Amino acid sequence: MRAIFTKQAPSAIGPYSQAIKANNLLFVSGQLPVDPITGNLVEPNVIIQVSQVLKNISAILEAEELTLEHVIKTTIFVNDMEHFNLINEEYGKYFTKHQPARATVEVSRLPKDALVEIEVIATYEI
Repeated sequence: MRAIFTKQAPSAIGPYSQAIKANNLLFVSGQLPVDPITGNLVEPNVIIQVSQVLKNISAILEAEELTLEHVIKTTIFVNDMEHFNLINEEYGKYFTKHQPARATVEVSRLPKDALVEIEVIATYEI
């Protein structure tokens, strides 16, 4: 196993890694809509937040020479299921032809009071 870190994505806000490589899988920790340059949460708009989260995930994947095409499973945590359609709309811009398995879960609260958090599992094989 090997921990992954890139400055192109926000640093972990606790005692965990951005991602862990284990065999031919990459487990990316839940990513918040944090701008990696400022370290601040982007504006409280679910579409903008989903976009930032997926950019952060993409940066972590790129550190391992992977893309969103390598993602096999996503889990979306959202603080309000009323945002489900908006999340799908923005998420669908990033996962067009390739659509990994997915779960979406409503939670009562997310770190930094984010509206959304996404974690992914990717494979090094396509």
